[in-house]
Amino acid sequence: MLLAGKSVIVTGASRGIGRAIAIACGEHGADVALNYWRDNDATYDKRGAADDVAEAIRALGRRVISVEGDVADPATGKGLVAATVSAFGRVDVLASNAGICPFHSFIDLPPEMLKRTLSVNLEGAFYVTQAAALQMKLQGDGGAIIATSSISALVGGGMQTHYTPTKAGVHSLMQSCAIALGPYGIRCNSVLPGAIETDLNREDINDPEKAAYFAKRIPLGRVGQPDDVAGCVVFLASDLARYVTGAALLVDGGMFVNLQ
Repeated sequence: MLLAGKSVIVTGASRGIGRAIAIACGEHGADVALNYWRDNDATYDKRGAADDVAEAIRALGRRVISVEGDVADPATGKGLVAATVSAFGRVDVLASNAGICPFHSFIDLPPEMLKRTLSVNLEGAFYVTQAAALQMKLQGDGGAIIATSSISALVGGGMQTHYTPTKAGVHSLMQSCAIALGPYGIRCNSVLPGAIETDLNREDINDPEKAAYFAKRIPLGRVGQPDDVAGCVVFLASDLARYVTGAALLVDGGMFVNLQ
């Protein structure tokens, strides 16, 4: 119960890493505000998925609200914080997780894809962090902000030239916010997931050739699961990490350091 009595916001909480973070926070005693956005992806019911996450948290005996909104819109962060304060009285933790990763070649990358990726991944993280930080400052007793960056912040990707800069930017944003918000007792850190199996990549990541590559490349011998990232977020949100700010925690099973 590392987050007992705390109020937590999780963006991009309807599936994958965001879902795991939200449920893990509930398991550790937090009340949770879930953010999701129904974009043009019709492959699954995001409202229904968010409702499923909410029900799982409610079954733990915790309070939960769901707030739909596109983090790329500055109004979403403000509205999400306001809804959380209205429901729970305060904001103690922000897990800024919402993001997109559309693969595309560099040479013919459409400008609108670049703009959308930048606006969701980087501007969205900025706006929600700014809104949460203002509320934490007003409360006067600190808080914790954890952003989901990526191992891609440290390496290149031929089909991710529009994505990797945003994740490097998220990492840098947390470093700068650690300095800007430290005087208010607000800690800012990032997690950098490596190869994590989610609904979006399960088929690709379990391709026999890919699976063999990851088994060789990852010292711990397996692809990560969303819960592996969620546990690290809970730690950084908790008082166990009370003297940790400006840090970037790789969650990759050792893949980054294994050069073979």
